[in-house]
Amino acid sequence: MTSGGGILGDGVIAWLSHLHGWVIRVTGGRFGWRLGGMPTVELHTVGRRTGLPRATILSAPVLERGRVVLVASMGGSDRHPAWYLNLVAHPDAVLVLRRETRVVRARTATAEEKAELWPRITAAYPGYARYQRRTRRDIPVVVCESRPDGAP
Repeated sequence: MTSGGGILGDGVIAWLSHLHGWVIRVTGGRFGWRLGGMPTVELHTVGRRTGLPRATILSAPVLERGRVVLVASMGGSDRHPAWYLNLVAHPDAVLVLRRETRVVRARTATAEEKAELWPRITAAYPGYARYQRRTRRDIPVVVCESRPDGAP
């Protein structure tokens, strides 16, 4: 079992996310929209403590027309990532894909949904299964569903 940031410390994970966002910005979006064979998204949330806007680059192992599935793994840490806690507090968010912006409502997948999605998630990136074995917590799977009204 691990504590803190799993394989990588929390600070390293945050730094890598900022670096990833920087690559997308400085290349005008030509690079950075795939990671480990998976599409990436830029998740825009509201900070649960500060109320300030937050942005995080994440991989999306399941990307479909009406939903995007995210995994709150934080590299196998025993703590939930801040972006997940922000979504629990404020589930309305915005996802930026390479050429598309989606207004979404996020929710933690039910146990049944996670059981259905987990094989697809680990097929997209086997590391998620290793992360789950490494931590004491049940890593949340987050379902982000497009909002029909488009309102943030």
